[in-house]
Amino acid sequence: MPELIAPTVRLHTGWLEARDDWGPGVHEDGFGLRPSDEVDSPDGFTAWLARLTEESDPTKPLDAGRVHCTYRWIVEGDQVLGGIALRHELDDFLLRVGGHIGYGIRPSARRRGLATWALRRMLDEARTLGMNRVLITCEVNNTASARTIERQGGVLEDIRDTELGRVRRYWVEL
Repeated sequence: MPELIAPTVRLHTGWLEARDDWGPGVHEDGFGLRPSDEVDSPDGFTAWLARLTEESDPTKPLDAGRVHCTYRWIVEGDQVLGGIALRHELDDFLLRVGGHIGYGIRPSARRRGLATWALRRMLDEARTLGMNRVLITCEVNNTASARTIERQGGVLEDIRDTELGRVRRYWVEL
């Protein structure tokens, strides 16, 4: 049975296995991983998780160009199956491209309904934060993600060309 948990150093090995499942250089949505993050060593991994924890605390000031964000991992036992992130607000870039919620399921765990399950729970978290609606985007050709968003009430606003490619933009009323 999967769980949605806050990132934890206990799952360092499980997270590295998930990253390796995606393959080198592939962006894993939902983890808040930046190119400058060093996650292979225990110290680097711990530093990355400390940053994620700080970004989730609305009382902590953030660097310019950052918004507060709640990160959760989709896990079964010691296996990390995916990640999902809820951005508490939108800046110009997120309004155009990224939306409030980003998620990713490792390739070996796909087609099990995990994204739909995790998205439903993060929408509950958005309600708890007092959000009235959320924007969720996906690449235009990612039909699995589009179906996941639509199953949770996503209404397609438009398809746009962005600096990261063509995206579908969905709004979910909470």
